[in-house]
Amino acid sequence: MKKFRGSAVVAGLSVLALTLAGCAATEELTPTSSPAAVTEEATLEPLITVGWNDIVDTFNSSSAAGNNVANSLTTYLTSSSFNYYDNSPALVKNTEFGTYEVVSEDPLTVTYTVNDGVVWSDGTAIDGADLALAWATIFGKFKDADGVYMFSHAAPKDNVASKLPTISGSTITFEYDVQYVDWELAFGIGVAAHGAVQMAYPDLSIADAKSKLIDSIMNEDTEWLAAVATVWNEGYSSVNTPENPLVYLSSGPYVLEELVEEQYSTHVLNPLYTWGPKPQYERVTIRQIEDSTAAIQAVDNGEIQIASGQPTADVLALVQALANAEYASSEEAAYEHIDLTVNNGGPFDPASYGGDAAKALKVRQAFLLSVPRNEIIEKLIKPLNPDAKVRTSVLFIPGAEGYDEAESYYSDYLGTDDENRVKAKALLAEAGVSTPIDVEFWYPEGNVRRGQEYELLKLSADSVGFNLIDESEPNWAFTETVFPDLNPHDATIFAWAATSLSVSGDDQYLVLGGPSNWTGFDNAAAKGLLDELNVAVDPAEQLRIRLAIEAELAKDAYNITLFQFPGLTWWDKEVTGVSPNLLVPYFYWNFWNWAPTAG
Repeated sequence: MKKFRGSAVVAGLSVLALTLAGCAATEELTPTSSPAAVTEEATLEPLITVGWNDIVDTFNSSSAAGNNVANSLTTYLTSSSFNYYDNSPALVKNTEFGTYEVVSEDPLTVTYTVNDGVVWSDGTAIDGADLALAWATIFGKFKDADGVYMFSHAAPKDNVASKLPTISGSTITFEYDVQYVDWELAFGIGVAAHGAVQMAYPDLSIADAKSKLIDSIMNEDTEWLAAVATVWNEGYSSVNTPENPLVYLSSGPYVLEELVEEQYSTHVLNPLYTWGPKPQYERVTIRQIEDSTAAIQAVDNGEIQIASGQPTADVLALVQALANAEYASSEEAAYEHIDLTVNNGGPFDPASYGGDAAKALKVRQAFLLSVPRNEIIEKLIKPLNPDAKVRTSVLFIPGAEGYDEAESYYSDYLGTDDENRVKAKALLAEAGVSTPIDVEFWYPEGNVRRGQEYELLKLSADSVGFNLIDESEPNWAFTETVFPDLNPHDATIFAWAATSLSVSGDDQYLVLGGPSNWTGFDNAAAKGLLDELNVAVDPAEQLRIRLAIEAELAKDAYNITLFQFPGLTWWDKEVTGVSPNLLVPYFYWNFWNWAPTAG
């Protein structure tokens, strides 16, 4: 079973993960130049230890199995990419790693080139084979006889770039089928091609592994690729230091040194790395601390230097009381929401009512109305952020253009909690269903704030005719289900966390069969609009389409949004350069700037 205790699922169309436009502003940002590198002659500090609520257990965070924040943090320390976001957030090109350009506007054609001298941590050149593997996985080129993706990418985009690329040396050129709006965020190198191939075919040399992979992709030899796909999907999971170093090859500043299950991961400087900003610590250890109070104590004791966690009022008070630490509190590009499963034979599935979709809709609407959003905000979020408000839109962040109109689609849910409960009872009566209605509800066991949210929700929902059943567990097992497999829980609560300011990408969870569609949501109109959004370059057209998608979600009582995620990061005053980011990887984004305080 996949271990998954992170607070949020990653979303964002980048080399680290997938896209969720609903967490992002709609404007595009112009890339800036590469960051200034730290002076190579500077004396390195031996170690910095940071806390997180989980540690890596899968070294391919681009895969559906590896898609969570904890895995993405190790990926960020141990990989390089063509670009990344600073905390403005603005997209920064890393031209020391490689370059990319549009070589034709119609059809949209792009070229990516990895610079000479850029190598994996075993000394193998990063070249066309790595680019080819990335292309095949990101764009979902290969499927099996049942139409299932051979490479289980977290967010495959098989409808935007289907034509085979051209590979030459360390360069790839490929053509988009459409004028894809997020092309600059779509492509990046993931795991090492020779590593994946050699794990699948151990007798092949590095050179043969690379050439055979390229030939098989170009000739669409799915029979040979099947073994590589199995490794790509399943071969990178390990809760302790992998025995095979091919599993954790690095293209970035650090490489894994040691991983101890549910304790820590230590990353040591990659001696071959010269193509990007230079860290100032020889080692970074990520220590697993699930409890925020324990993480506060660890900073206070000097056991760790930086920590971040889901804040409660008590946690914030403890952080503010630290004499040896500074802190930053702000909203993150993540939002809390409750999803309803509509195809598992549960209370929100029309099949439970003989196919009566109208009756199931009323039950869904009644449940969403029973969620005490105002009470949750007042008791759990406002102590952290006095200006906090209910978030009412799936696709628009509060204050963004279009948010107010999107909110209007949910006008029936905007009353007080008491008013909403009255409406919920009336809807259940109209539906003619017997109450109480059992709702098997999942939240991550051990997450204090989610446990508090569940208790408030249970009191409210039970009072209108539901019976919430606690199905909390710590492993997020439902995230392993991809249609036709079904989510066993009737309702789930978690957050989407964005890694980019992409426009498109909501199809990962709004299209049936999408790798993050755990609800069974299937709306033909929404799917068509999502396809339109992929090619909408005009901001006005983007706005129109996203509002139309939001209207479909509201009409179908898809889910209910709760609040923008409050973020809290605290760090020892003996460390400088800590700068939180609203996007994943949060405060890790500029780890190369972490340094001891002068003097």
